[in-house]
Amino acid sequence: MTATPGPPPATTPSGDAPRRSDNRRVLLAAPRGYCAGVDRAVIAVEKALEQYGAPIYVRHEIVHNKYVVQTLERKGAIFVEQTEEVPEGSIVMFSAHGVAPTVHEEAERGKLATIDATCPLVTKVHKEAIRYAQDDFDILLIGHEGHEEVIGTSGEAPDHITLVDGPEDVAKVEVRDPEKVVWLSQTTLSVDETMETVDALKGKFPGLISPPSDDICYATQNRQLAVKQMGAESDLVIVVGSRNSSNSVRLVEVAKLAGAREAYLVDYASEIDESWLDGVTTIGVTSGASVPDVLVEEVLEYLSKRDYADVEIVKAAEESITFSLPKELRRDLRAEAQSLVGEAGETGESASKK
Repeated sequence: MTATPGPPPATTPSGDAPRRSDNRRVLLAAPRGYCAGVDRAVIAVEKALEQYGAPIYVRHEIVHNKYVVQTLERKGAIFVEQTEEVPEGSIVMFSAHGVAPTVHEEAERGKLATIDATCPLVTKVHKEAIRYAQDDFDILLIGHEGHEEVIGTSGEAPDHITLVDGPEDVAKVEVRDPEKVVWLSQTTLSVDETMETVDALKGKFPGLISPPSDDICYATQNRQLAVKQMGAESDLVIVVGSRNSSNSVRLVEVAKLAGAREAYLVDYASEIDESWLDGVTTIGVTSGASVPDVLVEEVLEYLSKRDYADVEIVKAAEESITFSLPKELRRDLRAEAQSLVGEAGETGESASKK
């Protein structure tokens, strides 16, 4: 259900908005929070810790969220920046953002057991890069320089990929053959910003080919769509998410473009500045795709204590996608289950003989 606009905020005789209004409400975006890829990655770390015991090494943050990383560290996960930091013979998990082939080679040299928790939607982009490189296309990868996902995708075809970090980069892009050029994108970008870059690229390269299916993930698009609807009705939008989370940062930008007077990114409710609420009637609340709902609940509780207890859901889409655990984990969990079944059968046979 899409929330309907409420009455306009009251004003003082001078025409200024009061400190608070009697019509205060919260618009809560749906969907928000964990996407299927993040859920899979976080569960993979937890299952690996249960299956193999601590420590489990994870290359880079498993997902870009401070709370999630700290919670997993307390359970026995160790996050490292480079594969070389993992002791020989240990288990290392690759984050949801994906890694370049050279990282797999580093792990093999270090005699590391690997678990690949790359989001399947990121893997799709990797496969597209490999396929177009094999066909000798120039690949224009739209994304942010230095982001783990961009580094991983670029590593699949470094001789064919050129990074395009927004429309302002288009003028300096050069290709070998304008008729053999394709664009791909980081999965967590703003849809509107990406299409602005694509339009600029098509203006320069009319023969530019689009990927066979949209690279920006369904969860990113759905969360941005909900924020567009919510932001148009909100005086203030609070996005729960970490500053290194690309999709969370984009939600702040989308909220402002949609019409929100102010929009802020916070990791925790404690980071909210109460002065943000001055003169505010309607507050939109959402969270990035790597944010557990407990953090959103804390924000709602904070707002409720300040008389923003009326919560309306702004629903933009239904999500039912799930992903299976990484194949390495599935294999070992299945083997353990079969072993337990075998042991139970042997015990039962022994008991019957007695």
